[in-house]
Amino acid sequence: AAWPPPLPFMEELWDPLAPVLLLGWMALHALLYLMPVGKVTEGIVLRDGKRLKYPINGFHSLCISTLLLMLFLRLGAHLESLFELFLPLAASAIALSFLLSFYLYIRSFWAPPHDLAVGGNTGNPLYDFFIGRELNPRIGFFDLKYFCELRPGLIGWAVINLGMLMKEVELQGSPSLAMLLVVSFQLLYVADALWNEEAILTTMDIVHDGFGFMLAFGDLAWVPFTYSLQAAYLVKHPQTLSSLQALAIVALKVVGYTIFRRSNSQKNQFRRDPTHPSVSKLETIATATGKRLLVSGWWGLVRHPNYLGDLFMALAWSLPCGFSHLLPYFYVIYFTILLIHREDRDERQCKAKYGLAWDSYCQRVPYRIFPYIY
Repeated sequence: AAWPPPLPFMEELWDPLAPVLLLGWMALHALLYLMPVGKVTEGIVLRDGKRLKYPINGFHSLCISTLLLMLFLRLGAHLESLFELFLPLAASAIALSFLLSFYLYIRSFWAPPHDLAVGGNTGNPLYDFFIGRELNPRIGFFDLKYFCELRPGLIGWAVINLGMLMKEVELQGSPSLAMLLVVSFQLLYVADALWNEEAILTTMDIVHDGFGFMLAFGDLAWVPFTYSLQAAYLVKHPQTLSSLQALAIVALKVVGYTIFRRSNSQKNQFRRDPTHPSVSKLETIATATGKRLLVSGWWGLVRHPNYLGDLFMALAWSLPCGFSHLLPYFYVIYFTILLIHREDRDERQCKAKYGLAWDSYCQRVPYRIFPYIY
């Protein structure tokens, strides 16, 4: 509840090592993206009838990054230095986000009309710069949006967390149970996202949103440097958890992960193959577009059960940090606002796309995210 401290001085935001590390990290993952391993899959049908191809090798990138980190640690690298480099790295990532966004905005004026995002071409330069004009900007086979969406930022988040854990060990002599819970929970989240990388091809980010500042900044700066705030907080504010508290937090994480993963898997399986045995017996509503809407299973519980599971997991990440400061709860507060706003965008798109069928679905499934609440 204290007045916020003054903003950091410019000297605290700059370290010549930070941009070198950041660009090296981006280059590493660009090379891993181009690895001829894993399968190649097709995205949805675009307006011009084409289907773009995407390499599904993000989990391979995570594994190789882990092996390289182990090698560097064996060679004497000090990963705990990421704690001191946290602000310079964040500042460098923000600068890179702006540079990438300017490049994306300028190149979009040479893209053919069918390659532009429907919502990113309002004629308002500020809005179009923010939301993104081009839907799938590519340099040859290299898809810039798909690359940034899960790889450098998401894996970078896990690496920053590991650096925070090692800094706590340096200061306290051993990692706390609270730190181990936060780091392991979030590593599971990262690994799960990359293991199920193919599912991102049907998400709003890939299907509808252009690639502009919103996604560039979110992927490269926001995710690794705000999602790691719990681990960064615990470095200087160690918490003691009882066995009962830890079990309750683990139970909340397991419940959230189960809802999140099973509902997402059910949705993605239904979108790709409605005749699959795991979804073929679920109740559906026909739409004028020829597609069908799920009204049973996880999607008969609430309209966005994956968001409900996501929020349970977010709370489980924050609870190990105790209740003495608001900072560890920034993520869950922000994420609640984000998902409610995202759900509203999704509702409007579905209403425009499915019409009366969507009204029928909403009558059958009245709650949007929280059963009996919202």
